Amino acid sequence: MQYPMHRFKEEQIKLARRVIKRDDFDKSAVKLVAGVDTAYINNKVIAAIVVCDINTLQPVERKYAIKEAPIPYIPGFLAYRDSPAIVEAFHLLEKKPDILLVDAHGISHPRFLGMASHLGLLLDIPTIGVAKKKVCGQIQDDKLIYKDKIVAQLVQTREYAKPLFISIGHRISLKTAVEFVKRLVKPPHKLPEPLHLAHRYANKIRERELEKQKKNKK
Repeated sequence: MQYPMHRFKEEQIKLARRVIKRDDFDKSAVKLVAGVDTAYINNKVIAAIVVCDINTLQPVERKYAIKEAPIPYIPGFLAYRDSPAIVEAFHLLEKKPDILLVDAHGISHPRFLGMASHLGLLLDIPTIGVAKKKVCGQIQDDKLIYKDKIVAQLVQTREYAKPLFISIGHRISLKTAVEFVKRLVKPPHKLPEPLHLAHRYANKIRERELEKQKKNKK
């Protein structure tokens, strides 16, 4: 099956111009932060969101959604596969977060619109991209440079661990994004706590769904 990649590219370039790269919220008023991660079963996307209290890092709400993937995994176009399930899970939340951390890139993307930025625009929420490897650019000191722009900062959250690539998603500055990521790390975990919990929750839902499938086959 052919997918309209040229249309997706054009849309990403257009949407990238709408990304707000400054703090468009009151930092002192942030009470709830959330992490979102995805897992997969065949052609289904499992989106799991965990909302945490910013002071205690304890979870206050969890929600998930499972949807058929509209397209397969195509590098650079993750949002087109995963965002429908994520948006559905987000709208199930009763306690909406002030900031959303996404296990993906923000503006550190070939067209400056990774899934963290895409979701920020879709949900109109400050978002932070937290990625484990780069998809574009060159590393200079602790910065990721792409097309002469600083698009991410490398942050080592655990001793001897590879650094995370922290980028602007939407409605936040890179400086503030890095500050929040550092604040939200709970040793010995490498990922910020909301993302760590979302990752575990997504895998738990996946295991549960696989068990259901096994029982249905009997």
